[in-house]
Amino acid sequence: VQLQASGGGLVQAGGSLRLSCAASGRVSTMGWFRQAPGDAREFVAGIRESRPSTYYKDSVKGRFIISRDNAANTVTLQMNNLKPEDTAVYYCAASRSRMIQSSVPQATLYEFWGQGTLVTVSS
Repeated sequence: VQLQASGGGLVQAGGSLRLSCAASGRVSTMGWFRQAPGDAREFVAGIRESRPSTYYKDSVKGRFIISRDNAANTVTLQMNNLKPEDTAVYYCAASRSRMIQSSVPQATLYEFWGQGTLVTVSS
């Protein structure tokens, strides 16, 4: 399975961006991770096929929304009220596994990764 991410860019603080990721085949759990310069890759949001299905890093709750279109094998991350600390390269990830809730934030459990898209939030 190949993942193709798009939608990054430069935005002012308080603005919005929408990231999209298309999978070339059927996957179960999908997620977004990010990595800022000098930092480790961190979980941002994840979504499972089954309910309850969405999970978020605490600092993005209420600002980011993850959604998916199972028929199209796509996942979207709507990012609102962006802050400078959201600046990072964002990676789409996917797994054929139906992860339990506690596994969704674990990057090592995802088999497939997109190429990354840069999000820059200016103050």
